[in-house]
Amino acid sequence: MRRGAGLAIVLACLAWPGHAQEEIRVSETRVFAGAKRPGASHRLRLSVYAFDGGRWRPEEIAAAVTAAAELLAQCGVELSEARLYGVAAPRRFRVYATPLSRELLRRLPARKPAIFFVDDTLNNPPFDAEAIGRANASTRPELADTVWVAHGTRDLPQVLAHELVHLLSDSGEHSEAAGNLMRADTSPRDVQLTAAQCERLRSQGTASGVLIRRAGPSAR
Repeated sequence: MRRGAGLAIVLACLAWPGHAQEEIRVSETRVFAGAKRPGASHRLRLSVYAFDGGRWRPEEIAAAVTAAAELLAQCGVELSEARLYGVAAPRRFRVYATPLSRELLRRLPARKPAIFFVDDTLNNPPFDAEAIGRANASTRPELADTVWVAHGTRDLPQVLAHELVHLLSDSGEHSEAAGNLMRADTSPRDVQLTAAQCERLRSQGTASGVLIRRAGPSAR
């Protein structure tokens, strides 16, 4: 999803030597999860990151991630665990910009797959949210298996689920079908995934190790 405009922030100081001495660390951890689904064939564990002093509220994030997991459940995927990490970092890292975000992940031992909730984006085009799978991470390997969500994103559960499908499927493909979650412009009415979309999500997600296949009769 595209934003109308990015922040008017000058990044010319990125190479300032003093930046290397600034601390980046996890300040706190909270654990939450979606509903258990006995019939699920695959499990998903998510790491979720939000910045101390940023614009996102923890309860807002937890509600959105849980709701997004409900949409993925139609593909037999259970959110088995989600951990919300608070990140203490210099203010500039609260904005998604490829050079900054690569530096962040070089210095922060993030567990993946991971969702980062940021204040805004400086990338062009300025998407509200962006997923980086394996296929589109060749020039930015630090960002593989991550999703970045800017504050103010509308239809947040649908957007999160949409981007997670991109990540799990390792595909940027969209759908033009009415009601499909993978339409280019998300909406609360677009929530369905086809059998083919679910199959790709499960097979690619399992192959990359992002999804964990459950043992037993529920496994597909």
